[in-house]
Amino acid sequence: MEAGIVDASKLEPREYQSRIAESVIADGNSLVILPTGLGKTIVALLVIADKLSKGRKALFLAPTRPLSEQHHKSMRSLLKIPPERVVLLTGSTPAAKRPALWKDALVVCATPQTIENDLQAGRISLDGFGLCVVDECHRSVKKYAYTSVTGECLGKGVQLLGLTASPGGKRERIEEVTQALGIENIQIRTETDPDVAPYVKKVAVTWVEVKLPQEFSDLKGKLEVVVSERLSPLHGMRLVGTTSPRIPRRAILDAGKRLMALPDSNKLKFVMLSHYATSMNLAHALELLETQGLSAFLAFFRKLEAREPRSKAVKRILEDRRIREILREAGELAPKIEHPKLAKLVEILKSRPDQKIIVFVQFRDQITRVVQELDKNGIPARQFVGKREGVKLRDQKLAIAEFREGRFNVLVASSIGEEGLDVPSVDTVVFYEPVPSEIRLIQRRGRAGRAKSGEVIFLITKGTRDEAYNYASRSREAKMRSIVRGMQARKPGEPAKPAPRPAKPGQRMKPGQARMPDFV
Repeated sequence: MEAGIVDASKLEPREYQSRIAESVIADGNSLVILPTGLGKTIVALLVIADKLSKGRKALFLAPTRPLSEQHHKSMRSLLKIPPERVVLLTGSTPAAKRPALWKDALVVCATPQTIENDLQAGRISLDGFGLCVVDECHRSVKKYAYTSVTGECLGKGVQLLGLTASPGGKRERIEEVTQALGIENIQIRTETDPDVAPYVKKVAVTWVEVKLPQEFSDLKGKLEVVVSERLSPLHGMRLVGTTSPRIPRRAILDAGKRLMALPDSNKLKFVMLSHYATSMNLAHALELLETQGLSAFLAFFRKLEAREPRSKAVKRILEDRRIREILREAGELAPKIEHPKLAKLVEILKSRPDQKIIVFVQFRDQITRVVQELDKNGIPARQFVGKREGVKLRDQKLAIAEFREGRFNVLVASSIGEEGLDVPSVDTVVFYEPVPSEIRLIQRRGRAGRAKSGEVIFLITKGTRDEAYNYASRSREAKMRSIVRGMQARKPGEPAKPAPRPAKPGQRMKPGQARMPDFV
């Protein structure tokens, strides 16, 4: 590895970063799995430096413009090459200018959509490139632009280096990523590996349980009856395996995919799709009620009522007398009582007045509600949401800058806080609700404990999907690591070793296991 191209005055790679980079250089197309905050970009930098020393160019892809900008800044700062030869290409770069920039560059940092478009239009060529780094490579599935560009790289003999905190929690998903990148070498490290552990700051994890008020439980019980009834048509067609209102969202989504795959000539297809839409909307409403509160629940139904034109599924919901009665009761209760998570969150944040804290909230309407409640209680907070909510990139960057400078202490963020912008390390990360995805769990959790010891707090409503999602994400993380270790160790053609079975309620857990909630 050619270290002279890396500015040693600004960077001293950690031992595990150097070891991983050496493996990538020696062993071909590689997948590097490292928890958030442990320096995947530095590994890429070392491999890029090696390629440059051998007269080859490098492409560094990232899924968003802000991430591409961050990598561009890092490469310009840490590589000892003329800064003008490290270029940034995104959709904001005029197409007419991109070919000249591409031709003169030694390192290109870009979004995959931009490169995909330019390759297809014949504006650029991969000639002279020896490496393509694919950041957040768990996105390298289906028709995402990554798969098109990596396919071109494989055809041209350009080495691929995928970086991620997790390639997925299912074997099929992991194999889809490895196939898209032509992976020959897998390097995975966790916080407990001997060469990584010395660099990991202690992160305390706390699960804080709250109990639904009786009024919520009564409304929840009434809504569950309707959800169960509306699942019956799907169950009758064997599209779902249960009519339980606690059915996982994924099971309903899978039913929808199976229906969409049917030919349009199938007479039942569109009838069942309407029942599917009804079930999805009601299941979502139930989740909002039990994990978010009455304000989020009522806001969802206001959006349904505002839809024009209304689908049969929406009409079926809004014209149901039981739903109308539930909404009437919820409307009367809303000014008097809220979800206990809000009060618990205020209590937690007040006990940490001098800390920098990120609160991750799943639903947009609830983000607004949480910020209002924090402001009312004298806790300086700002919401941090994405372009889908109409927030411009410059406003997002301004919020991050002011958070970093300490102008406010609490950032209430949607999933945009997981990746995409340079969110600073914080003292505490609060999950307003657990998420079922192990990727999102790892990314959110990794925001704490980077520069110093930190804390991660999960708010969990007892007897609700919160418990199921908490179990699911932890189980999938353990399963991912087991599958990847098996793929790493086995010879070509051998099956991966099985993941540890989840512990049943009341059973003592073994290392790597997650607890299955009683009601699942």
